[in-house]
Amino acid sequence: MPKHSKRYSELLEKYDKKQLYSLEEAVKIVKNLSNANFDETIELSIKTGIDPKRNEQQIRNTVSLPNGTGRKVKVLVFAIGPSAQEAKEAGADYVGGEELAKKISDEGFLDFDVAIATPDTMKFVGKLGRILGPRGLMPSPKSGTVTKDVGKAVESFKAGRIEVRNDKTGNLHLPVGKKSFSDEKLNENIKSAIEQISALRPQGLKGRFIRKFVISPTMGPGVKLDFSQFEN
Repeated sequence: MPKHSKRYSELLEKYDKKQLYSLEEAVKIVKNLSNANFDETIELSIKTGIDPKRNEQQIRNTVSLPNGTGRKVKVLVFAIGPSAQEAKEAGADYVGGEELAKKISDEGFLDFDVAIATPDTMKFVGKLGRILGPRGLMPSPKSGTVTKDVGKAVESFKAGRIEVRNDKTGNLHLPVGKKSFSDEKLNENIKSAIEQISALRPQGLKGRFIRKFVISPTMGPGVKLDFSQFEN
């Protein structure tokens, strides 16, 4: 049984999978590999040197992409009173208090990409941890999704701010645009994401923080980036 589909194997023949490419070269290759019948997302994957079992080395923060991700982000906000009105005016897709939390816990409602909460709502939002946590949707002060300034938070996530967090192996995966983006916009987004993530190096981490960069389309293989061009 073949390890990959025929299409995937044909894509692998278009470039040298072992070679390290400059960002500009890699973006051109990835766009060429993206031949699905939809506007594929371009993803940046980063292999890090953190120990994901150590809490002090966990990566959970946000990155703002200058050209956005190219997709519509559905934002849910837990807020009451004036904060709820502020969230609605900022463009939040869903706004509510305990009734919204109940809809998630009792009905399994999860039709959103980002959840933001004001500090005073965490008394009931905190109970949703077992549902939202595994899906990466639980509001957190560290990621800027527990905040009093909900209007600003909603606007920033709608504009291209994304949350990044390491997986169980210590690696990071984040969308950096669409195939339809110009090379220039993808280059800008990827450079900006790498700079911001490089600044998240945990204190006390020994050895190299970032070990490998790979970019890939939704339905295609990854292209390795030359690490040296991002080193100071």
